Amino acid sequence: MAELTTLASPLDVGGVKIRNRVFLAPMSGITDEPFRQRAHAHGAGLVVSEMVASGELAKGRAGCDLRIRHSGLPVHMVQLAGREAVHMAEGARIAAGEGADIIDINMGCPAKKVTGGYAGSALMRDLDHALSLIEAVVGAVSVPVTVKMRLGWDESALNAPMLARRAEQAGVSMVTVHGRTRCQFYQGKADWRAIARVKQAVSIPVVANGDVGSPEEAATILEQSGADAVMIGRAHYGAPWVAGSIAAAATGASAQGIPHTPQALADYVVSHYEDMLSLYGIESGLRQARKHLGWYLDRHAPDVSAERRRAILTSSEPSEVVAELCRVFADGAQPTSLRSAA
Repeated sequence: MAELTTLASPLDVGGVKIRNRVFLAPMSGITDEPFRQRAHAHGAGLVVSEMVASGELAKGRAGCDLRIRHSGLPVHMVQLAGREAVHMAEGARIAAGEGADIIDINMGCPAKKVTGGYAGSALMRDLDHALSLIEAVVGAVSVPVTVKMRLGWDESALNAPMLARRAEQAGVSMVTVHGRTRCQFYQGKADWRAIARVKQAVSIPVVANGDVGSPEEAATILEQSGADAVMIGRAHYGAPWVAGSIAAAATGASAQGIPHTPQALADYVVSHYEDMLSLYGIESGLRQARKHLGWYLDRHAPDVSAERRRAILTSSEPSEVVAELCRVFADGAQPTSLRSAA
């Protein structure tokens, strides 16, 4: 996999040095501080905050501070979403003031609650308006600005190359392209070859995204797209070490900190759970953590009984959840499930 070795090299994004070229994608409700810290510790080259609504951030809405606060990692990257230039600019200034090293603009989210507000990938239907947001953010901060997009709104409007070219002209330092249209959501297979048209349209780094979860897939997406880096999202469900594993494979090494025994997995999941409770508080943390616990169960203990699974995902008593997690993962999970997850 000759292409894979390129992922081990550093990448310059507007003067910010990124240690390797395998990135954790921003995922709403998922890539919070505990998740990003784990992905970085495993070796991901770059981790990105979950999407922050610029209007809510500009208005000081509760909870936004947790999404943008600096977690002590070498590169702090915050993703903003929105429709109004004034809010995008103010949100960027606030994020930069909190220590953001890079500001990413979301023009790829396909969720109806986002596109219904004419944000996310809906912006690809109006490139002039999309550019007004880019120009507002670039003009508001001195840190590098990047854009994440899809191939287009639908198959009749594959305008990612045009958006990327205009974004570069407006001062954007890097673009990430998910190899699907908005109307595909996450159906079918990402078109990695279509990303090559974006790479050919610009001179700034291009990051390829969509359906990557292994070193083999990372090598193939690089070959087919010609991209400079890869970004990985959903493959991290229940396995925050996936990007780090691929980055390590690019050097022939092993990723750092992956739990390789049932007891190590139990300790890992409990630690993640407790960090989320610490960040959000017990009441909110219980709710926020359940999806992660569900993914850990799906991936590493798929044979757990329905009764035990329900107890873990519905209990409002953290000590009971921890006790059940220890029983399930330390006693029931198999090391082979961990190897397949990497």
